[in-house]
Amino acid sequence: MVNTFIRIQEADFDLTTEITNLRQGDLQVGAVVSFLGTVRDMNEGSQVKAMTLEHYPGMTEKALHDIIDQAKTRWDIRKTLVIHRVGPLLPEDQIVLVAVTSAHRGEAFAACEFIMDYLKTAAPFWKKEETPEGGRWVDARITDEAAMARWEKK
Repeated sequence: MVNTFIRIQEADFDLTTEITNLRQGDLQVGAVVSFLGTVRDMNEGSQVKAMTLEHYPGMTEKALHDIIDQAKTRWDIRKTLVIHRVGPLLPEDQIVLVAVTSAHRGEAFAACEFIMDYLKTAAPFWKKEETPEGGRWVDARITDEAAMARWEKK
């Protein structure tokens, strides 16, 4: 039983409510692992005043389903949740939630990290930061690319 829940939205979300809903009614869940990403106030040596996230509706959801399908083939996971916000965001705002349930923690940790590494490197989202120097598009970091590359070896 693997249920996949994906939402791309402008609205904020409540972490406790989302995790509670994800594990509700599944007595086989022994582990819930989650990652919550937020907007930082500094990046690459510049103050970040705001960030705007864009995506292609339909294409983004398909890409996320594909990566979760890959996670299901690698690990024994039960449910997955990805919420990714788009639109204008400010420092401290929540951007993304990835949550995975499993009978055991190791499976949930690995699957959550795999999904998050994909989101940082290959998912069709575009980030533009507003800094005192002006607007700039944000690319994946070399460290993000290296994190994703290790999954390709497995």
